[in-house]
Amino acid sequence: MTGRQLLGLGIVAVAMGIVATRFLEAASDNADKARVNACKALDPDPLPPQLRDQDAPDFELPDATGKTWSLRALRGRPVLLNFWFTTCPPCIEEVPSLEDLARRVGDNAVVLAVSVDEGSGGEVAWPAIKKFFPRGTPLSVLLDSSKAVPKRYGTEKFPETYLIDAAGKVRHYFVNKKNWSLAEAALCLESLR
Repeated sequence: MTGRQLLGLGIVAVAMGIVATRFLEAASDNADKARVNACKALDPDPLPPQLRDQDAPDFELPDATGKTWSLRALRGRPVLLNFWFTTCPPCIEEVPSLEDLARRVGDNAVVLAVSVDEGSGGEVAWPAIKKFFPRGTPLSVLLDSSKAVPKRYGTEKFPETYLIDAAGKVRHYFVNKKNWSLAEAALCLESLR
């Protein structure tokens, strides 16, 4: 090859590199915009004033095995925090879509379903919750019979859901049931990394 041919090949290679880089940057920008738009497409409610620009209130609650979970320990991963109970009609309707979302995001995020069920005669409500999920569930189900944690978030209606970013800030809030099976739900939650 002549020097002129090598120079031509070099120019073509550089040009292809520039085009490829711009293409990848544009694809990344489009993916970021898609994630942001995914959150908007879910139509979140305005954040309660006590949660704006602050860390989400931490808590320690047990799961059915007795393991204690804290929000603080989940830092570094986005969290969907849902407050519900087993006899709440909109909660019952929403649970299958929450389970679908938990399967879709896998280890990229955590889907916490905090039950506020109360046991009868002062007993713990785990039997009712276990009966609600006879085949198990991909959700991380916690129990707060005292309803103290939802109160700290300002929850008044059930279900209510909070999307918390990996840094521990509440970014989105939803009153009433949502269809978490939508592709936008997984994109939105994963965008909070």
